[in-house]
Amino acid sequence: MSPNPLMVDVKDLKVAFHTGHHHVLALRGASFRVLSGESFGLVGESGSGKTTVLRALANLNPNWQGEISIDGRPLSSRPDPAMRRTVQMVFQDPYGSLHPKHTVDRILSEPLIVHGVGDIENRVEETLRQVQLGPEFRFRYPHQLSGGQRQRVAIARALVLRPKLLLLDEPTSALDVSIQAEVLNLLATLQRDFSLTYILVSHDLAVVAQLCHNLAIMRGGEIVEVVDSEMLAQGRVSHPYSRQLLVASKGFNREAIAAFADL
Repeated sequence: MSPNPLMVDVKDLKVAFHTGHHHVLALRGASFRVLSGESFGLVGESGSGKTTVLRALANLNPNWQGEISIDGRPLSSRPDPAMRRTVQMVFQDPYGSLHPKHTVDRILSEPLIVHGVGDIENRVEETLRQVQLGPEFRFRYPHQLSGGQRQRVAIARALVLRPKLLLLDEPTSALDVSIQAEVLNLLATLQRDFSLTYILVSHDLAVVAQLCHNLAIMRGGEIVEVVDSEMLAQGRVSHPYSRQLLVASKGFNREAIAAFADL
């Protein structure tokens, strides 16, 4: 069987932010590849550059340097409606990412209207079923939904254009643990049913290990190591920072923390 084609190819990605006289290099030359139908994780502490990578891929931050190609096409800083249909993003906060005065129907219909997609009513109802929400949710407002239901609507909004790549920015961190599991299982089902490619940002190694085939460990705007989920589960990481993350993910351990080296 031939290997899956390449969906995402990132080479030497750099992103700088300028505030007054200050110049901050948020990404310092990140490179990675993701095959079609796979899940790729980006993990690291806050400020390591994980979300900055996603925002560059989603063209929400056009001020990047390097090379990005998605589904065989180079990404440019100019708006590209076709690319926006290929790539969609699910944001961290299900409370803040949905317009409070728009019904679920309007939230899901607007992307279809913007991109000139027909048969809106059937597409909206079908997409709600795919995220396991019935038709009774169609005309509800976000404040009438639970946190898990809101995140399902956010996933539906990303799915409604039938993308190939979903960018997931901490999609379960604002949810209760039991609801996190439901959303992760839903994402796994959707990936299997629709051959989706995921790039998942998370600070939770358990979440990444459950959903992702491979992951990049980031620190200070750089990828320090790329490992697969089996290596992560077995603790077979080589970079000192990666080992620190593994220890931290298992809870407080005074002896282990005392042994940490300054990196």
